[in-house]
Amino acid sequence: MQGSKLLITGGAGSIGKELVTSLARKGYQVRAFDIPQADFSGLDNHGVEVMKGDITDRSSVRKAVKGCDLVLHLAALLPPVSEISREKTFAVNVDGTSRLVDAIVDDGARARMILTSTVATYGDTTADEPPIRVNHPQRPNTVYSETKVEAEKQLISAKIPHTILRVSGVVMPVLMDPPKWPFMPEQRVEFISRADVVAALLASVEEAAAGKIFHIAGGRSWQMRGKELVAELYSILDIPAKDAEYPERPVYCDWYDTDESQAILNYQRTPFPRFLELLNQAVEEALV
Repeated sequence: MQGSKLLITGGAGSIGKELVTSLARKGYQVRAFDIPQADFSGLDNHGVEVMKGDITDRSSVRKAVKGCDLVLHLAALLPPVSEISREKTFAVNVDGTSRLVDAIVDDGARARMILTSTVATYGDTTADEPPIRVNHPQRPNTVYSETKVEAEKQLISAKIPHTILRVSGVVMPVLMDPPKWPFMPEQRVEFISRADVVAALLASVEEAAAGKIFHIAGGRSWQMRGKELVAELYSILDIPAKDAEYPERPVYCDWYDTDESQAILNYQRTPFPRFLELLNQAVEEALV
């Protein structure tokens, strides 16, 4: 597929920029689409076509999609912002996806769309038998996860070529403020390093990923209980584990079946012990 024209929505975001530049280096013709106020700096150095617009605007979406062979759809409102306004989040995450799907159909329905979704679409699975598989019932319990269920439905019902990536909780090896976790202390959790998410997204443009729904999660070394994850991370961050903020009830998180996604995408390159080494190194460097 090298030489193909690829559209990345949210292409000026943190992950978007990394994907745009990586794919351009691989020989793809890359078009980066994002809101006008986004930071597109540096993208023109890689021969990237910059296109400013709004995912909810039909005309700008049609223009962005025209002539593309692949559409990698990253643009979305994410938690916690997604939980502020249900109307706005549905407009961006659901209506925006619908605009893309319609534009692909109007352009001949030849472009494959890669949708970034989430394992949060399953909701609370604490009473279910792990690992959670991609055919598990979706029971969303947040605004964000509701929109991703609807976005998936939009894509599947359109009968255009597609790939869906349901991504688990993402962590980065950086000095961070402790978040409010979406799981209980005894709950099964399986997070993933941001670098491995990027690797999965890059691999998903290959034809072997066409027609698939994948879990994108860290793998067996990341499968543990919530309190174990927190204890390991907070020990390096020098934060007392007792200070961790948990929800009153489970939101999402579990152990996921990633056998097929790993076999095809080969993205699980950062086992949990290695992530801890990287986090420790980042913290030491930040404190120098």
